[in-house]
Amino acid sequence: MGRLDGKVAIVTGAAAGLGRADVEALVREGARVVATDINETAGHELATRLNAQRAGAVHFLAQDVRDEARWTQVVAECVSHFGALHVLVNNAGVVVVATPETCTLEQFRFQNQVMSEGVFLGCRSSIPAIRASGGGSIINMSSMASHLGYPVYFAYSAAKGAVRAMTKSIAIHCQTNKYGIRCNSIHPGAIETQMVREATRELGLEMSMWEQSPTGLGKPADVANLVVFLASDESRFINGAEILVDNALYVQ
Repeated sequence: MGRLDGKVAIVTGAAAGLGRADVEALVREGARVVATDINETAGHELATRLNAQRAGAVHFLAQDVRDEARWTQVVAECVSHFGALHVLVNNAGVVVVATPETCTLEQFRFQNQVMSEGVFLGCRSSIPAIRASGGGSIINMSSMASHLGYPVYFAYSAAKGAVRAMTKSIAIHCQTNKYGIRCNSIHPGAIETQMVREATRELGLEMSMWEQSPTGLGKPADVANLVVFLASDESRFINGAEILVDNALYVQ
């Protein structure tokens, strides 16, 4: 039996990078997944590939996480299609290279709309459905940028800091109301994804700098394995936690 047999999950930003790895890992452990992304082509390709391995495991939906009405539709279709919702992985993210002095208001708002407001809307929309399904787990993708000072990722850091703080409040809200819903945040360091590659290149640097650093460069699976654990009942007493996936970057 898979560790997630019988579980139904929603994963945002699922078409590439960490989101794609999360979907693959969740499906491998028995979950059925609603995968969402603004990249419809890549999203449908992911669903087709995984459904060929396990029929009906993935249902793809186009979604911009900034759209409040779309969140209501995604959660409703998840429950309609799979009959329940147990796990939400708020993974969708974007990064714009800009310092506190060069960041425009438009850039700041854009990144916070995707990652701060997107996480808020996802949690608010999903809590009633997860509660009605008997409880479960909300997993919010934050970042080491919420712990360390990265001036070149100023707005990104601000948004991920909001995710870190919201996670605590959601965990306590669900706990005190006895919803049976846990909420934890994951804080990756440098992970080998297209987003990290593009941001590194925009700074005029090579990806080899990460590989040559003391902490090295993580793989998407390093994060996805943790997502599986937090989605499973194995982590039933882990709630409101900030879990670092950074190979001790934080203590350097």
